[in-house]
Amino acid sequence: MTDTARLGLVVPSSNTTAEGEFRRWTSEGTTVHAARMALESVTVEELDAMSADAARGAEMLGHADVDVVAYACTTGSLLHGPGFDAELEATLAEAAGVPAVATARSVRRALEALAADRIAVATPYAAALDRREREFLAATGFEVVAMDGRGIEANTEIGRLGPADAARQVRELLAGVDSVDAVFVSCTNYRSLAAVATLESELGVPVVTSNGATLWDVRRVAPIDVDAPGALFDVDPSPP
Repeated sequence: MTDTARLGLVVPSSNTTAEGEFRRWTSEGTTVHAARMALESVTVEELDAMSADAARGAEMLGHADVDVVAYACTTGSLLHGPGFDAELEATLAEAAGVPAVATARSVRRALEALAADRIAVATPYAAALDRREREFLAATGFEVVAMDGRGIEANTEIGRLGPADAARQVRELLAGVDSVDAVFVSCTNYRSLAAVATLESELGVPVVTSNGATLWDVRRVAPIDVDAPGALFDVDPSPP
């Protein structure tokens, strides 16, 4: 088989989900290549330290002639508030010599493309990271009407969660909510993309996941074919 596109991922070292979801929902002709940044626990301190490895990872992926680099970590790309996500994309693009996207900014673009103002957010995180994420989303124009975190710090434990866990968490989150424009399931290590079609059918609103938003955004800057579930993929990403 001849490669038609190469997708580079910069991921936390303990992430066991992103590569599998990106491979599953991209075309047969797309190969996925990952560089890892040291992280075991999803805490503010470890995420902050991890970012020092990002540019080096992107540079190494550039050696593989990838077409695009995706920084596949949600909280790692929003940790320092609005603007950090854009700076991260610029830093990785320069290091790799190809376009780059960062998950937090991809999520913003996805929710804006869906015209979602009022959102509900499900995460696997502990309270400190949930606060950072709520602040980031609010500062970028979204009203977080409901949020639930599982309180997990060990990233390998997050990786053991599956689509059924995500679906259950979303249903419980929305049980007491009148209406939202969209649901966001956060974390690139939370295996949730396979739950999107079922949840959207039940809820009647778009459901965006971290890996789904990143995949959708990758199409904006690179020739990557994606066949993933959800209303988001009915919306064409804007050109760069």
